[in-house]
Amino acid sequence: MIKVSIFYRNGPGKTFDWDYYLSKHIALVKKVYGKALKGVTIDKGLSGRSSAEGPIYLAICHLYFDAVAAYQDPLKENGKKFAEDFPKYTNIAPEVQISEVIQ
Repeated sequence: MIKVSIFYRNGPGKTFDWDYYLSKHIALVKKVYGKALKGVTIDKGLSGRSSAEGPIYLAICHLYFDAVAAYQDPLKENGKKFAEDFPKYTNIAPEVQISEVIQ
């Protein structure tokens, strides 16, 4: 199984619309990937190492697939949809990491 993690880094002037993200963007992700998407978890950053610091990431989304191709192939046709949707909920350029889930 692979995990695709999408990180939204915090910083001065960074914004993130949780309502839109959860109700619209994640619905788009589920529609595009359908049954190939095995699971989704979403983390909302609260703080850094100490509760006095802001979070390093405002949000992190983890998408689970059986194979890398199950994630990448639909992007070829639908990547533009995602790119057009980003500005509707954030001004943060997402960082993506693909990982193998080993445990």
